Amino acid sequence: MAEIIASELLRAVFEKLSSEAVKKIGRSQGIQSELKKLERTLTQIQSLLNDASQKEITEKAVQNWLNGLQHLAYDIDDVLDDLETQAMHHELTQESGAITSKVKKLVPTCCINLSLSQRMHHKLDDITTKLQDLEKEKVSLGLIVKDERSKRIYQTSLVDTSSVVGREKEKKELLVKLLGDEPCDKNFSIVPIVGMGGLGKTTLAKILYDDEKVKKHFELMAWVCVSDQFDIFNISKVILQSVNGENKEFADLNLLQVTLRNQLKEKRFLIVLDDVWSENYEEWETLVSPFHDCAPRSKIIMTTRKMQLLKKLGCDDLSYLQTLSDDDAMSLFAQHALGVNNFDSHPILRPYGEGIVKKCDNLPLALRVLGRLLRTKTKEEDEWKELLNSDIWELGKGGEIIPALRLSYHDLSACLKQLFAYCSLFPKDYLFDKDDLILLWMAEGFLNQSSSNKSMESLGLEYFEELLSRSFFQNAPNDSSLFVMHDLLNDLAISIAGVFFLRLDNEIVKDARKKNLKKYRHMSFCREEYEAYSKFKPIRSSTSLRTFLAVSVEPEDSWGEFYLSSKILVDLLPKLPLLRVLRLSGYFISEVPGTIGSLKHLRYLNLSRTIITCLPVNVSNLYNLQALILYRCNRLTMLPINFTKLKNLRHLDIRDTPLLSKIPFGIGKLKSLQTLSKIIIGGDNGLAITELKDLINLRGKTQMKGLDKVEMAMHAREANLSQKRLSELELEWSNVFNGSRKESLEKEVLDALKPHSDSLIKLGIVSYGGIEFPNWVGDTSYLNLISVSLRGCKHCTSLPPLGQLPSLKELYIEDINEVKAIGSELIGTGRPFRSLEVLELRNMKKLEWCVEKAGSSFFISQGVENRIYSRA
Repeated sequence: MAEIIASELLRAVFEKLSSEAVKKIGRSQGIQSELKKLERTLTQIQSLLNDASQKEITEKAVQNWLNGLQHLAYDIDDVLDDLETQAMHHELTQESGAITSKVKKLVPTCCINLSLSQRMHHKLDDITTKLQDLEKEKVSLGLIVKDERSKRIYQTSLVDTSSVVGREKEKKELLVKLLGDEPCDKNFSIVPIVGMGGLGKTTLAKILYDDEKVKKHFELMAWVCVSDQFDIFNISKVILQSVNGENKEFADLNLLQVTLRNQLKEKRFLIVLDDVWSENYEEWETLVSPFHDCAPRSKIIMTTRKMQLLKKLGCDDLSYLQTLSDDDAMSLFAQHALGVNNFDSHPILRPYGEGIVKKCDNLPLALRVLGRLLRTKTKEEDEWKELLNSDIWELGKGGEIIPALRLSYHDLSACLKQLFAYCSLFPKDYLFDKDDLILLWMAEGFLNQSSSNKSMESLGLEYFEELLSRSFFQNAPNDSSLFVMHDLLNDLAISIAGVFFLRLDNEIVKDARKKNLKKYRHMSFCREEYEAYSKFKPIRSSTSLRTFLAVSVEPEDSWGEFYLSSKILVDLLPKLPLLRVLRLSGYFISEVPGTIGSLKHLRYLNLSRTIITCLPVNVSNLYNLQALILYRCNRLTMLPINFTKLKNLRHLDIRDTPLLSKIPFGIGKLKSLQTLSKIIIGGDNGLAITELKDLINLRGKTQMKGLDKVEMAMHAREANLSQKRLSELELEWSNVFNGSRKESLEKEVLDALKPHSDSLIKLGIVSYGGIEFPNWVGDTSYLNLISVSLRGCKHCTSLPPLGQLPSLKELYIEDINEVKAIGSELIGTGRPFRSLEVLELRNMKKLEWCVEKAGSSFFISQGVENRIYSRA
């Protein structure tokens, strides 16, 4: 929806207009009056957006008006970003004047002879004139200042059971919960039915509500359609009317709830709260206050797309309602499309029916709507074939498919709607990495902090969890760390993304002459084995492009060779000066051209799994850069020495870069840094461990190498790891054990590097030269530590008491030559290894006996050298 993205862009614009950097450079350039005029006009237009959002679906003229506004909002944001970048340039180069010859680097070629002031005057005047023209159109379009009101479809408890297909298994499971006597600290308990829109949550609740056993079991029953407004007064009133049949008026909520409490007292009731959207715990507590005196084993069925309220209420073991089985889905589709329960009498149509069912991923709502659509047509093979091969959203223009799935979408905040629209750039079956998606959202400027004191990353995580809880994302089938989006939701994202988001595929390339690609702002494309320059010719004129994103439906680490034409790097990218996101991961790119340093707006640069050996020096001119991803660049040997200019860098991912032997000196000055996945101590002009003290925001995963170069334990203590919320930490010394190693110093260093106990999940200690481990290794305060690896600690004669770590699931011990016995010092006192699932012992040359786990007990085994224990 154009209004959503326009409103979020305007919010970002207002924030920049109020920033000190823009005000300062605005004064220095004499353009403050233009900026004020621009702000006034934007404020007038912003008040019309709610009305426009309701009219854009049915009125093409309003949609065009919003598109024009969105284009202007992008242009304004680009101009203001230019000003902020120039302010940073002045600060970093200690320039006192407002303009120097270096400014020309930011100015388009067509304007090279104009000063910054002249250029900005011209641009701002042009934008303001266009905005004023839009504002004047409000009369002819009938736009007024209006509050936004959402519409919902209300449901009743009535159901035609003959039309219900499947759900026998779910019904049986829920009946057990409804009729059983599960332990509960209250007289009533909640039976949740959770899932995305269109799965049939309400239908399943109706089946349960109408079941004869249920009717006999409960003395009182009530059905309330809660919908968008969690109105406690109205919900309480409907419940009371349902149980006593009276329609009495009450002056206030207290009188109403006292009467309701008396009606429910010592009675076993069943209440269905259908379509709950609220997440407010206090509202819930108020609603259920009359329920506490009811008879035991009373139940509340809650259907919802959200999990947050249920989690707050202690419903931890939540299971999503799944899509129908293949057979049930075919039966439901046939029922609505053909009026019968199967395709036996229509064998010619069966293959098309199977294809449509598969395309809908067995989603009941989609099957019903598409079935009804076909029911209005003849049963000709060509029409079924056309439906199967058409875009499902084109079929939804009549107000069926899209409105059905838009119910969840409309309830999202404007910011969440924008984040969801951004997902249109990713193909169906794409495996989303949550952390990377958040970095992309951040780079695009979507994570607005003006109303929150949270970091952008924390805000992004909160938004992602919100979308996940509403079923916009689902866990990937084979990897719980990744996520997928339902195909129909992917189609919905495309339908609302409008003309600003583009997935460049072969069909677009063929049809480029018919499409105007100049105005697109965000573009993605699927990686192919050979990426020719001709594929990207259609976007050469898209000089306002912000996103150039290579994606793949295969897992990012999957095997494959992809080649990118050098012309794309050398000729195309310099023509896209407003890029904020550039991802070219997985290509055989050996050299990055120096022109990349001219992409002043760039926030996210991902060159992971390429074969580059270094980056051009002027990468450090990318003052706005927030994330630099060089994961698995296994030929990378060095980073630019002037990294300290990247003041906004928050994430530097250099995992699995074996040839990178040095971190640039001064990286500790990058105080915004949160991710530094590899820390290499020492070397000429290299990183000193004391530099880490200023990286107060460091968190996540990190590997610290070269600890043998730390000369004093107090230097390691200055790193202050105990105050950094690291989740995974690997500490590594040199694997060369000679006379220069000082055992006592290494123990003191390791002791000084004690990490934060609450956040640590994985710990690795490699080539440590001490005889014993300090006390913190194995300390029970590390409650969340699930994996420990001790490798190559050749001088250690004993192991730490890891057996007392309460959450430890994996323990790997390798190449610890001096350990002869593994016994009480590993186990500690008390019940050992409560959570252990995997124990690996490798190359323990002098080990004579060890404790072996058998069920919940341990016994000693003689003559152990190499053993792997695994308990699934």
